[in-house]
Amino acid sequence: MVPVNIQTLIVSAAPSPSIIVLQPVEDVPQEGKFRIVPIWVGVNEATQMGIALEQARFSRPMTHDLFLDALTNLDARIDHVVINDVKGSTFFARLTLRQHDRLIDLDARPSDALALAVRQKAPIYIEESVLERASFPYVLKREGGDINAEQELSEFRRFLDEIAPEDFEA
Repeated sequence: MVPVNIQTLIVSAAPSPSIIVLQPVEDVPQEGKFRIVPIWVGVNEATQMGIALEQARFSRPMTHDLFLDALTNLDARIDHVVINDVKGSTFFARLTLRQHDRLIDLDARPSDALALAVRQKAPIYIEESVLERASFPYVLKREGGDINAEQELSEFRRFLDEIAPEDFEA
């Protein structure tokens, strides 16, 4: 398993999918080259991820917050998340809970598992085989080069816009 971070969240208006972009933590870039894993999600899932990333709080509990409150009352917490498979453009995840010394493994949508992991600051992993099949190279240009950060971000977004779910099909 390879640890990953959420590099960015790109929220699109429906009917276009939004994208959660994962990046391996231990990836040692060679000459500024990184790998990324884009996961397409719906607008509702992207909204929940955005809420988690921004640590937003509301007067009434949202679904993910309710789930975490229930876990806390059962003396459990999110231990970790693993993105464990990809078939075409569909990703699969396992959400592992810890209740004392007991680990409980649950099948979960990646968007839900990631949103919960972010809320509890739990580690996120991806299976190496999934990383190999679903990752794309990305070249990060260094400051002082011939491109500024705004242009670089624009190029990165263009790169993500050009990736299609069909690119994941074997």
